[in-house]
Amino acid sequence: MNYLIGIDGGASKTNCVITDLNLNIVHKCTGGPSNFLVGGIDESVNIILNLIDTCAEKLMIDYNDVGAIVLGIAGAGREESAEYFKERILRQAGKLRNSLKSLCVVSDARIALEGAFSGNAGCVFIAGTGSILLCKDSSGEIHRVGGYGRVIGDEGSGYSIGRKGLNAMAKSYDGRCLKTMLEKIFEEKFDVKNTDSLIEAVYSKNMDIASIVPLVINCAEKNDEVCLNILEEECEEIILHIRAALAKTKEPALKLCLVGGLVENENFYSVLLREKISKALPEVEIQAPQYPPEIGAVLIAKKKLCQ
Repeated sequence: MNYLIGIDGGASKTNCVITDLNLNIVHKCTGGPSNFLVGGIDESVNIILNLIDTCAEKLMIDYNDVGAIVLGIAGAGREESAEYFKERILRQAGKLRNSLKSLCVVSDARIALEGAFSGNAGCVFIAGTGSILLCKDSSGEIHRVGGYGRVIGDEGSGYSIGRKGLNAMAKSYDGRCLKTMLEKIFEEKFDVKNTDSLIEAVYSKNMDIASIVPLVINCAEKNDEVCLNILEEECEEIILHIRAALAKTKEPALKLCLVGGLVENENFYSVLLREKISKALPEVEIQAPQYPPEIGAVLIAKKKLCQ
């Protein structure tokens, strides 16, 4: 058992890395999306097993040479979901006459947290289509804030911003709020000109709600009052997440990583968010992740092998 495998299963792609027991990377590979909430269980299982096979074939090793495999994937935050997905992977691997030892399935947030701080204390706020905050205190205990999904949560996320942008347009068409330049930009991009075409675009054409985010950010940057208010509201929601994390950890200060393209890459929204966090919570230090999520998965695998 000379190797460890870490996998970050995302909605757009899956990153896989295999290391030796000293955590030196010996091979990396990438596959299609393996988020089973999006693509389905069977497709996700096949993508993950193909990546593991690729590692084994590249190094000309047997599955028995791999001491532990940790997969981090969206939707695995609840123990029942993680165990069910693990069971499906093991079942399919068994059909292929492969024996996976020490396979562990955790949430994508968990491996992001581990990688961001090399296994040490810290906090990650992840914002993509959805959102969640996960933190580890100095005693090693894990605390979660948010992550309730788009119906009752996901504040600060692409879905939340997109939904509020569409709602603002609906109100603007009705005369229930200030006019927003979002209307003109949206019309040019999606050929939406009135109430009926807006309803059709959202409900009949299954519009990707999060795809509206760049338009909202663009309008806010041009001082559109409606869109600026949306982003400020979302920033305040994220600050509430961080305040809750501080209360849960009982730590006097907190290191924070913002993860996900929406808040990690520089744009008007991410800059505004960082400014508001620094002003409201001077005890919070924002920093870049030390390692990517798949390395976080390897760190967890190393711990499990040593247990």
